[in-house]
Amino acid sequence: MGTQRPVARLALLAALLGVAMGASMLAGPVHVSLRRALHDPASLDHAVASARLCRVLLGAVAGASLAAVGAAFQGLFRNPLGDPYALGVSGGAALGASIAVLLGLGLATVPAAAFVGALAATGVVLAAARGSEGISAESMLLAGMVSNAISNAGLALLRTSVQNVRSQETLTVLLGTISEEPSDRVLLVAAVAGAGMLVLWAHAKALNLLALGGDGAASLGLDVRRAELSVFVASSVVVAAVVSVCGLIPFVGLVVPNHVRRWVGADHRVLLPACALGGAALLVLADAAARASFVVLHSEPPVGALTALLGGPFFLALLRRPRAAR
Repeated sequence: MGTQRPVARLALLAALLGVAMGASMLAGPVHVSLRRALHDPASLDHAVASARLCRVLLGAVAGASLAAVGAAFQGLFRNPLGDPYALGVSGGAALGASIAVLLGLGLATVPAAAFVGALAATGVVLAAARGSEGISAESMLLAGMVSNAISNAGLALLRTSVQNVRSQETLTVLLGTISEEPSDRVLLVAAVAGAGMLVLWAHAKALNLLALGGDGAASLGLDVRRAELSVFVASSVVVAAVVSVCGLIPFVGLVVPNHVRRWVGADHRVLLPACALGGAALLVLADAAARASFVVLHSEPPVGALTALLGGPFFLALLRRPRAAR
């Protein structure tokens, strides 16, 4: 693939993201005049548009982060079923964040606790899935399922052991929502997740070499263990930043990389930014759909439910493919 074609396709994905963000700014039960919001800072339109912009930006950051981590995991494991939710990484982050919330440790410690939970879940899954012949897709998915079950059990136990007020504070972590967060919190999530994604992109060549297998990558001079550790830690940072604010949003990291890879190819130098743009556009549109459904349902479904409805059948269809086709 020539250099011009990937650049053009990245530009198209960026344009798609711009359209999605523009449409999302207009979606919702309250009509907003963007012209009035721009010209009258004291108007209700300005207040609503400012809050909605923070929500749109948070959705874009969350979608980009989950899709980029999904692409990194799929490249690392050489398997298209790699996904931070299916592998239990998001569940571990949710458990860590919930512990911090229930203990009343403060908002500043929630991302750190989520990172510890994500890293612990990653380590458990890898230790359980690694066999004498490496990590197979089946053992990896089984280990992820068990890790999710343990995280869910831990969350249920914690929520039934504390006061109702504290328990309600963890609902966002469990449901998966994009809400109107303060701008400084959105910027903090964007900065932490962005730093993690830059580390992943810096390891794009390493991920390309790992596609040859561990032995093949090592024969070409790659320090395989160091590269794997860097990808695991960076991915845990990114997932923790998103889960600590948005909660569990499933299957974005599964659906987007599998579709984008067919379009831009498997070179992670292009694939990772393409997945980030595609994931951002997908989650922004899903959140806009959830917000717009308030007019009909008189309530707003969590965006995590919409992505689960989208990604669940896709995951089952991908799982039913022959191993060689996957």
